[in-house]
Amino acid sequence: MSISEKTIEKLTLLYEKENTTVHFFWNCKDSTTDTLGGCLYFPADTENPFLRMREMELISPEFLSLYDVFCAKLLESTVTPISETDLGTVVRMKFSNDGEARLCNIYVNLLKDENGIVTDMHVNIRPFSQKEEFNAQVLDMFTSDKNPSIFSAQCKDILDRTEEGKLAFIQFDVERFNLINDTYGTETGDEILKFFSDSLNILCEENQPHCRLTADVFMVLKQFDDKQEIIDFIRMLESRLSFYKEIEYRFAFGVCITGSKDVPTRRYGDNAGLARRTIKGNALQNIAFYENDMIGKLHKKQTIEEDMHKAVVNNEFVMFLQPKYSISNNKIIGAEALARWIHPEKGMISPADFIPVFEQNGFIIKLDRIIWEQACRKLREWLDKGITPVPISVNVSREYLSNTDIVEIITELVKKYSIPPQLLELEITESIDSENVKEVVQKFKSMGFTMLMDDFGSGYSSLNVLKTTQFDVLKIDRGFFSEFMESDRGRKIISHTISMSQDIGLGIVAEGVETTEQATFLSDCGCDTAQGFLYSRPVPVEEFEKMFIGT
Repeated sequence: MSISEKTIEKLTLLYEKENTTVHFFWNCKDSTTDTLGGCLYFPADTENPFLRMREMELISPEFLSLYDVFCAKLLESTVTPISETDLGTVVRMKFSNDGEARLCNIYVNLLKDENGIVTDMHVNIRPFSQKEEFNAQVLDMFTSDKNPSIFSAQCKDILDRTEEGKLAFIQFDVERFNLINDTYGTETGDEILKFFSDSLNILCEENQPHCRLTADVFMVLKQFDDKQEIIDFIRMLESRLSFYKEIEYRFAFGVCITGSKDVPTRRYGDNAGLARRTIKGNALQNIAFYENDMIGKLHKKQTIEEDMHKAVVNNEFVMFLQPKYSISNNKIIGAEALARWIHPEKGMISPADFIPVFEQNGFIIKLDRIIWEQACRKLREWLDKGITPVPISVNVSREYLSNTDIVEIITELVKKYSIPPQLLELEITESIDSENVKEVVQKFKSMGFTMLMDDFGSGYSSLNVLKTTQFDVLKIDRGFFSEFMESDRGRKIISHTISMSQDIGLGIVAEGVETTEQATFLSDCGCDTAQGFLYSRPVPVEEFEKMFIGT
């Protein structure tokens, strides 16, 4: 049932009375009339007073996001039991004839049935007096965030009363919040932080104290019985806080589960912050639980980030080459370029230590370009010396694929060193499947580059991708290869994958070949190109040249 025009008119008139207290008696199950006892009454079947207030533009724009959070919790309570019987918020609304927006308190009393499902909402909307509004503004200037010391005392009290291992400190912030300030201005940044604080007042229950610690860092205390409850709670917060005036931003959450009651609450909070910082900039993960070895990991990450820019200046990043062999001829027919970091004091730094860090913080883009240039320079050097070169394949990180200049960047490199594009092969991870990737691959192919699908079978792949793939070569992932080699059924899958790929014109390279048995099996299946420790580890360019020129 829709709300009658008469009711809408009456609602409008009531809001034009500056000091009127408005009552909504909203039955959440059914109704046959839209007036009751002289007060406003809204049926819940098709429309409700909360949406109607939004449609009538009674809520000031800067409070819309907060209002939506408030309404979302109320609306879900009609079908989902919640612990509160009273819920309220403060928003700015239009109350007077001249359209002036006033702070007002929306207070809701929830009436429930025997199952805890809300059946009726009694809603009281009362505008602030001028004195109350002035006092609220003054108070907000001095208490824009909940006092951390008060928060700590609340946490200590709850910790003392809660079973060990059943309490979680959840700390979160916004990734690169400074960019929001730079792009939209600090006033908008402050509005977003206030939106977070006000929303937490609505979303967190009485036994879930919360606090703005500093800048854009917030903390919430959550009691739980199962770890999944923590994740569900975080996802709820994320969904409710992830919109403000259509500005896009992303959260990072750190969680520390409490143990002994003797540990200071500050320590648990610091550990949650430590967990949060370990995933800063991680595009694939935004929740981290504290682990005992995180301090060491974070220290290693910070050391890598402190040294990485100096390493570029000092030419510490060098290209190693891992040969690709023809199994039948036992000759080098290609190579893959891999980055290595030779530190002047620490020696060789493992790629397992620095590559994940660079992928998180975006430095991988700079590292890729260094290796691309070194590969092009070496190919040019071989040509100048009269050596017939073998193709070198280089990796293109996913961070580059959204860059519309990627094709131009690599094409310009090839032109700079005057090398045929077929000598610089490009590897892109198979798990990245999007229209953008297909477009990039097609552009590269039109320029004469050979495209290799890296890590085929790594867990994201499907034989389905072979139907429409524009790649030229599949590189079978070392994990997929070694695992499937362990059983007859697995060997048949590898064999059929190779046969099917070749039938549709795709080349095959097997990674991670470590035994003669594996090489023989691949050769019998029709795959003649392999790389792995059976043939050679990644080696310095000088060592590769000795192996290559001697073949």
